[in-house]
Amino acid sequence: MTLRRLISALLAVPACTMLAAMPVQAAELDPVRVQLDWLPTGDKAFFYAGVAEGIYRDAGLDVTLAPGRGSPDAVTQVAAGNADIGAAGINALMEAYAEGGAPVKAVMSIYSKPPEAVFTYEGSGVTDLASTLGKRMAYSMTSAPWPGVLRQAGLDPDEVNMVNVSPASLAPMLAQGQVEMNLNWVTKQPDAEALMEAAGRKLKVLPLSEHGLEGYAYSLMASQRMIDSRPEVLARFITATREAIEFSIAHPDQAAAGLAKVVPESDPAILEGQLRASFPLIDNEISQTEGLGVFEPQRLATAWRWVAESDGYAIDAIDPAALIDSRFLDTAAQ
Repeated sequence: MTLRRLISALLAVPACTMLAAMPVQAAELDPVRVQLDWLPTGDKAFFYAGVAEGIYRDAGLDVTLAPGRGSPDAVTQVAAGNADIGAAGINALMEAYAEGGAPVKAVMSIYSKPPEAVFTYEGSGVTDLASTLGKRMAYSMTSAPWPGVLRQAGLDPDEVNMVNVSPASLAPMLAQGQVEMNLNWVTKQPDAEALMEAAGRKLKVLPLSEHGLEGYAYSLMASQRMIDSRPEVLARFITATREAIEFSIAHPDQAAAGLAKVVPESDPAILEGQLRASFPLIDNEISQTEGLGVFEPQRLATAWRWVAESDGYAIDAIDPAALIDSRFLDTAAQ
């Protein structure tokens, strides 16, 4: 076909048909910068699946994922306007409000169960909360909400020998038997299992959610500026993230493979294991009853009670409902 005939043929096609057939161009996408709380590990694979599988693109979004340095830093970056959306522990946002507030609101819960757990090994003598007394526990940065869990069970947290170490030392010290247990996240189970197996030990995990700890944890947060100026973009991001989570639960191998391309030095099997370990925190009887992403008021108040007790805040220091904006989740669900 000559160039003239090709042009004539294209002109004969209705413009709306041509636009429908054309892929969405990057220039037409709404940019969204997302601040993660930590490095790209398997428990965050659903965000990367949203990018790799085109879920965000199909929602008209150009999403950039930035690794972080902890939940407090993620909240700070969003509050400072360096990111539109953050993914962090709800406790960090509660602490920010208790310390004077932040122009940030939580817009979607991801973990409806807390991820904290006691990691131990067969033969350590640790089988339940009572058997932790007199044992050595390695922890990093903070032991919260561990003391409150023990006190709720009628046990004295001072009877546990706490050893403060760097995050990188938690698993090696346990594998070498230098401590009988450590305080960790269940999403770290695959990493710890591999290290323990190499040391000839078998890992045992006691999720604190099965020993009295309740409340929301990992959540999506948005800057007040994003909420005020781009509410429709925010609603689309929440919808797409829920779809990315559902895709990852249905296809964990694909989600992990997508992340492995971003972090080529990682082990895809470990990434998939970390992702799978996060599923009970996301897809459980709470989210199935209340809905994925929902902040139920009583459970939210319980989460704040744990934070207040662990960090020494007065229970009336904040109204936890004041840091939630559920309108966009409602819009996303329609």
